Amino acid sequence: MRTKATFRLPPELTRRLADYAARKRVSQAVVIEAALESYLSPDGPERLEAALARRLDRLSRASERLERHITIGNEALALFVRFWLTSTPPLPESLQGATSAKGKDRYAGFIEALGRRVTQGRLLADDIATEMPGDRD
Repeated sequence: MRTKATFRLPPELTRRLADYAARKRVSQAVVIEAALESYLSPDGPERLEAALARRLDRLSRASERLERHITIGNEALALFVRFWLTSTPPLPESLQGATSAKGKDRYAGFIEALGRRVTQGRLLADDIATEMPGDRD
């Protein structure tokens, strides 16, 4: 048996209740009943704390993965620049025009290859993780 209750809500809260019920395709009474159950439940704060802890754990792990990937990218770029600067001799003036054109072609090829890798989902961090057996995510 159910008991009828009448109460007044602010217009903004009424609108939000109606929108939420419509999105979930349930009646407003079901939404209010679930909200009151949750609010009046003695273990409500513990459930909320557990849900927040799970969410924070997921965010922490995602942040750690992001930091690792950024570190790998930074180190790869730094190693490349260091290698390039130490192994590439300066060019004579007579060859700079031709090498500049060839450099533009090579750069276009690099951008194309990078685009293919990214669209395929292949990432440098993943390649490194598979090549280093002792250091996996």
